[in-house]
Amino acid sequence: MDITTPALLFPAISLLLLAYTNRFLTLAQVIRQLHAAQAQDSAVVMRQIPGLKRRIHLIQYMQSFGVLSFLLCALAMLALFMHGEMAGKVLFGVSIVALAVSLVLSLLEVLISTNALWVVVEDMQRRGGGPQA
Repeated sequence: MDITTPALLFPAISLLLLAYTNRFLTLAQVIRQLHAAQAQDSAVVMRQIPGLKRRIHLIQYMQSFGVLSFLLCALAMLALFMHGEMAGKVLFGVSIVALAVSLVLSLLEVLISTNALWVVVEDMQRRGGGPQA
C-alpha cells in the first residue's frame, strides 16, 4: 500500500464533515424555531423533544467519528511516508472503521429526523382533517 490509498479518503471525509455540519446547523435552527413556537402548540413540540435530544447526541458522535477518521487517515499517510507500512495499514484500517461508524450514526440520525417529520405531518392531518395514511 502506498501513500495515495489513504489520500483518496481525504476529499470524501471532508465532504462528509461538511454535510454533518449542515445537519447540525439545520437541527439548531429547528430547535430554535420550536422553542419560539412552543407556546403556540406545546403538545407537538413536547413529542419532538426526545428525538431532538437523540439527534443532538448522534450528530455529536457522527462528527467525532468523522474527525477521528480524518485524523487516523492523516496519520496513516504520515506512517506510510515514513516507511511504516504496517502502522500505515493499521491506522488506515481503523480510519475506515471510524468512518463506517460515523456513517451508521448518520443513518440513525436520518431515521430519527424522519420520525420527527411524521409527528408534524400527523399534527397537520389532525388539524386539517386530511386523509389518514
